[in-house]
Amino acid sequence: MNRTILLAAATTLAAGASLAQTLPPPQNVLQLAASATVEVPQDQLSITMSVQRDGNDAAAVQSQLKQVLDAALVEARKAARPGLVDVRTGAFSLYPRYSPKGGIAGWQGRAELVIDGRDMPAISQLSGRLTGLVVSGVAHSLSREARDKVEADVAGQAIAKFKGRAEVYAKQFGFGGYSIREVAVGQADGAMPSPMPRMRAMAAAAPTDEALPVEAGKATVTVTVNGSIQMSPR
Repeated sequence: MNRTILLAAATTLAAGASLAQTLPPPQNVLQLAASATVEVPQDQLSITMSVQRDGNDAAAVQSQLKQVLDAALVEARKAARPGLVDVRTGAFSLYPRYSPKGGIAGWQGRAELVIDGRDMPAISQLSGRLTGLVVSGVAHSLSREARDKVEADVAGQAIAKFKGRAEVYAKQFGFGGYSIREVAVGQADGAMPSPMPRMRAMAAAAPTDEALPVEAGKATVTVTVNGSIQMSPR
């Protein structure tokens, strides 16, 4: 039974290969690509706050980091609003500091708190109220909601360009029209550089209402259409 199935499969494959060899290569096929790009203001802000500690005892350094991070979380959670102001912990690391002779001379640790969301003024103000932390990173991005709003329009523009080029090229090659053989639509995005605010240390003694100066740039949403057309005679 198994030999019969294997023989039938082999016969089918051989027949398919023979047919592929006898078929002529496609004629009057043209490969095309077209893309459309739109610049959209970035609507999402992410600020990374960090604290570093150094000491001779690893457990003590870890405890100091935890105390600063716990206090910052209590304050940050008061301003948290899902989607607008989100708060989460980032990296938490503890590693040895070596002496010139190679032995462990102490311990260094670092902890992060990340604030992100779409309410940029509130995030900026919150970053100025957190004590014991410094700003170690600022990034802007485009939210999924904003991207979805423009992606369909950008895709429509790219498809229109593809069809327009297909019609023009077909006529320039002396054909009367065309039909689409295959097509693929892909999305790509990127961020245009935006000014990086000057990092500053937050006062450890008392909170401040000074907001971190931030300015969002623009993101690019690009849709590319790739495919092939069959040019038809007049």
